[in-house]
Amino acid sequence: MLVFKKIAILATALVFVSGGLSFAQDQDEEQLLTATQFFDRMAEEYGSIHDYVAEVSIKSEDDEMTGTLYYAEPDKIRINFTKPEGQILVSDGEMLKIHIPQYNVTLQQELRRQNTVGGAEGMAGLASERGLSLLRRNYSIAYQQSPSPVQLDDNSEEMVTKLRLNWRSPNEGYRQLVISVDEDYRIRRIVGVTANYREITFDFRDVRVNDNIPSSRFDYEPPSSANRYHNFLFDREG
Repeated sequence: MLVFKKIAILATALVFVSGGLSFAQDQDEEQLLTATQFFDRMAEEYGSIHDYVAEVSIKSEDDEMTGTLYYAEPDKIRINFTKPEGQILVSDGEMLKIHIPQYNVTLQQELRRQNTVGGAEGMAGLASERGLSLLRRNYSIAYQQSPSPVQLDDNSEEMVTKLRLNWRSPNEGYRQLVISVDEDYRIRRIVGVTANYREITFDFRDVRVNDNIPSSRFDYEPPSSANRYHNFLFDREG
């Protein structure tokens, strides 16, 4: 069951799949903004994003997953994983399905609506103006150091502006988020620290915005031979 626990952590974490959205703004102008104003400007731009495709990697303390992510508003998401090979995660906003071919298992979860970050508000809920409004409401927002760009990593040539968000209430799934925004105002990375101090990092690359993804991309029926586990994260009415 350890592998299922890891998948559950991943599934909860994927509410933060909001990266890679482009904001063509003037850097000098943005440096005059407070962190909250900068965040609000980003949120306004999210209203023009209908769907996107990105290469994503998701790292925890002891694991790394990679794949191609598809998102369509308001809350549809699919990840075709290359690591673990053949694994699939799909959500239409009402039902989450994760198929694990290695064990011939499909995990299914009916999603409930809530107004906190870190639950099942929607697997890609933050890739929208409304999703970011939840962060705006439930987190304090600051620059991690300053509005000036810094290295994404030590010895990295990528320069980003980093925002630090801290929870206002322990009801949130993440006590802290660090969002790295590149020079084109794309969310390049999100690092979340969970309530129990687990760190999860999302990296987004090769993003294509408003790619007219067909709705059929989010239809998925797992193999009939797969063992199914229902409501593995929480009870639907809980």
